[in-house]
Amino acid sequence: MLSIIDIIEDTTVDGPGFRTAIYAAGCPNQCPGCHNPESWDIKKGKPTPTEEILEKVLADDFADVTFSGGDPMFQPEGFTKLARAIKEKSRKNIWCYTGYQFERLLQNPKQAELLQYIDVLVDGKFKQSLHDESLLFRGSSNQRLIDVKKSLKEKKVVFYNYNPFII
Repeated sequence: MLSIIDIIEDTTVDGPGFRTAIYAAGCPNQCPGCHNPESWDIKKGKPTPTEEILEKVLADDFADVTFSGGDPMFQPEGFTKLARAIKEKSRKNIWCYTGYQFERLLQNPKQAELLQYIDVLVDGKFKQSLHDESLLFRGSSNQRLIDVKKSLKEKKVVFYNYNPFII
Protein backbone atom coordinates (compact mmCIF):
# COMPACT_ATOMS: atom_id res chain seq x y z
CA MET A 1 0.00 0.00 0.00
CA LEU A 2 1.33 3.39 -1.01
CA SER A 3 0.08 6.87 -0.19
CA ILE A 4 -0.36 8.46 -3.64
CA ILE A 5 -1.27 12.03 -4.59
CA ASP A 6 -1.86 11.28 -8.28
CA ILE A 7 -0.95 9.12 -11.24
CA ILE A 8 -0.46 11.00 -14.51
CA GLU A 9 -0.41 8.96 -17.69
CA ASP A 10 1.49 9.93 -20.86
CA THR A 11 3.35 12.85 -19.32
CA THR A 12 6.49 14.09 -21.09
CA VAL A 13 7.98 16.35 -18.41
CA ASP A 14 9.17 13.79 -15.84
CA GLY A 15 11.81 12.09 -17.98
CA PRO A 16 12.30 11.29 -21.65
CA GLY A 17 9.44 10.06 -23.82
CA PHE A 18 5.95 9.21 -22.63
CA ARG A 19 5.82 8.23 -18.99
CA THR A 20 3.40 7.15 -16.31
CA ALA A 21 4.26 9.40 -13.37
CA ILE A 22 3.36 8.22 -9.88
CA TYR A 23 3.28 11.10 -7.40
CA ALA A 24 3.96 9.94 -3.85
CA ALA A 25 2.56 11.68 -0.81
CA GLY A 26 4.98 12.60 1.94
CA CYS A 27 8.16 14.63 1.80
CA PRO A 28 10.31 15.68 4.75
CA ASN A 29 12.31 18.21 2.70
CA GLN A 30 9.58 20.81 2.13
CA CYS A 31 11.78 22.81 -0.25
CA PRO A 32 10.83 26.50 -0.61
CA GLY A 33 9.49 26.99 -4.16
CA CYS A 34 8.53 23.31 -4.53
CA HIS A 35 6.25 22.76 -7.55
CA ASN A 36 4.14 20.28 -5.57
CA PRO A 37 3.79 21.44 -1.91
CA GLU A 38 0.42 19.70 -1.54
CA SER A 39 2.36 16.42 -1.64
CA TRP A 40 4.37 17.10 1.55
CA ASP A 41 1.81 15.62 3.96
CA ILE A 42 1.60 11.83 3.60
CA LYS A 43 -1.97 11.97 4.97
CA LYS A 44 -3.10 13.94 1.90
CA GLY A 45 -2.40 10.95 -0.34
CA LYS A 46 -4.86 8.22 -1.20
CA PRO A 47 -3.91 4.77 0.16
CA THR A 48 -3.44 2.79 -3.04
CA PRO A 49 -2.63 -0.91 -3.38
CA THR A 50 0.60 -1.61 -5.23
CA GLU A 51 -1.27 -4.01 -7.54
CA GLU A 52 -3.64 -1.22 -8.63
CA ILE A 53 -0.72 1.04 -9.54
CA LEU A 54 1.06 -1.81 -11.33
CA GLU A 55 -2.05 -2.48 -13.41
CA LYS A 56 -2.10 1.15 -14.61
CA VAL A 57 1.62 1.10 -15.39
CA LEU A 58 1.44 -2.15 -17.38
CA ALA A 59 -1.71 -1.09 -19.27
CA ASP A 60 0.37 1.34 -21.34
CA ASP A 61 2.79 -0.64 -23.49
CA PHE A 62 4.73 2.44 -24.57
CA ALA A 63 5.12 4.62 -21.49
CA ASP A 64 8.05 4.25 -19.13
CA VAL A 65 7.71 5.11 -15.43
CA THR A 66 8.61 7.99 -13.14
CA PHE A 67 8.35 8.02 -9.34
CA SER A 68 7.96 11.58 -8.10
CA GLY A 69 6.12 13.37 -5.38
CA GLY A 70 6.47 14.24 -2.60
CA ASP A 71 9.41 11.93 -2.24
CA PRO A 72 9.15 8.24 -3.18
CA MET A 73 12.13 7.53 -0.92
CA PHE A 74 9.87 8.48 2.02
CA GLN A 75 7.96 5.23 1.31
CA PRO A 76 10.82 2.94 0.23
CA GLU A 77 9.23 -0.42 1.05
CA GLY A 78 6.11 0.14 -1.04
CA PHE A 79 8.00 1.66 -3.95
CA THR A 80 10.50 -1.21 -3.87
CA LYS A 81 7.64 -3.70 -4.15
CA LEU A 82 6.18 -1.71 -7.05
CA ALA A 83 9.50 -1.22 -8.85
CA ARG A 84 10.41 -4.91 -8.50
CA ALA A 85 7.06 -5.92 -10.01
CA ILE A 86 7.44 -3.43 -12.89
CA LYS A 87 10.89 -4.84 -13.70
CA GLU A 88 9.68 -8.45 -13.44
CA LYS A 89 6.70 -7.88 -15.74
CA SER A 90 8.04 -5.36 -18.28
CA ARG A 91 11.08 -3.76 -19.85
CA LYS A 92 10.12 -0.26 -18.70
CA ASN A 93 12.78 2.06 -17.36
CA ILE A 94 12.15 3.80 -14.06
CA TRP A 95 13.19 7.32 -13.14
CA CYS A 96 12.93 8.49 -9.55
CA TYR A 97 12.97 12.04 -8.17
CA THR A 98 14.17 12.51 -4.60
CA GLY A 99 15.35 15.31 -2.35
CA TYR A 100 17.89 12.95 -0.81
CA GLN A 101 21.37 12.65 -2.27
CA PHE A 102 22.43 9.34 -3.82
CA GLU A 103 25.25 8.89 -1.31
CA ARG A 104 22.83 9.19 1.62
CA LEU A 105 20.36 6.75 0.08
CA LEU A 106 23.09 4.11 -0.04
CA GLN A 107 23.44 4.37 3.76
CA ASN A 108 19.78 3.49 4.38
CA PRO A 109 19.15 -0.23 3.67
CA LYS A 110 15.48 0.24 2.66
CA GLN A 111 16.22 3.15 0.32
CA ALA A 112 19.31 1.37 -1.06
CA GLU A 113 17.14 -1.63 -1.91
CA LEU A 114 14.81 0.59 -3.96
CA LEU A 115 17.82 1.95 -5.87
CA GLN A 116 18.44 -1.56 -7.25
CA TYR A 117 15.35 -1.12 -9.47
CA ILE A 118 15.85 2.52 -10.48
CA ASP A 119 17.47 3.36 -13.82
CA VAL A 120 17.89 7.13 -13.41
CA LEU A 121 17.81 9.04 -10.15
CA VAL A 122 17.25 12.79 -10.06
CA ASP A 123 18.66 13.63 -6.65
CA GLY A 124 18.97 16.67 -4.41
CA LYS A 125 16.62 19.16 -2.85
CA PHE A 126 15.12 21.84 -5.08
CA LYS A 127 16.94 25.10 -4.36
CA GLN A 128 15.08 28.20 -5.49
CA SER A 129 18.32 30.22 -5.68
CA LEU A 130 19.64 27.69 -8.24
CA HIS A 131 16.40 27.42 -10.24
CA ASP A 132 17.14 27.13 -13.96
CA GLU A 133 14.35 26.59 -16.48
CA SER A 134 16.84 25.58 -19.18
CA LEU A 135 17.72 22.35 -17.35
CA LEU A 136 16.12 19.19 -18.67
CA PHE A 137 14.17 17.17 -16.12
CA ARG A 138 15.44 19.19 -13.13
CA GLY A 139 14.36 22.32 -11.32
CA SER A 140 17.68 23.54 -9.94
CA SER A 141 21.30 23.17 -10.96
CA ASN A 142 22.34 21.30 -7.80
CA GLN A 143 20.13 18.37 -8.78
CA ARG A 144 21.88 15.53 -10.59
CA LEU A 145 20.79 13.01 -13.21
CA ILE A 146 22.43 9.78 -12.04
CA ASP A 147 22.78 6.53 -13.97
CA VAL A 148 22.00 4.28 -11.02
CA LYS A 149 23.03 0.93 -12.54
CA LYS A 150 26.46 2.25 -13.54
CA SER A 151 26.87 4.10 -10.24
CA LEU A 152 26.16 0.97 -8.20
CA LYS A 153 28.49 -1.11 -10.36
CA GLU A 154 31.36 1.41 -10.29
CA LYS A 155 30.74 2.36 -6.63
CA LYS A 156 30.78 6.07 -7.48
CA VAL A 157 28.30 8.55 -8.93
CA VAL A 158 28.06 8.25 -12.71
CA PHE A 159 25.97 10.94 -14.36
CA TYR A 160 23.27 10.02 -16.83
CA ASN A 161 23.98 11.63 -20.18
CA TYR A 162 20.65 12.34 -21.82
CA ASN A 163 20.86 12.61 -25.59
CA PRO A 164 17.46 12.95 -27.31
CA PHE A 165 19.00 11.95 -30.64
CA ILE A 166 20.04 8.49 -29.52
CA ILE A 167 17.28 5.90 -29.30
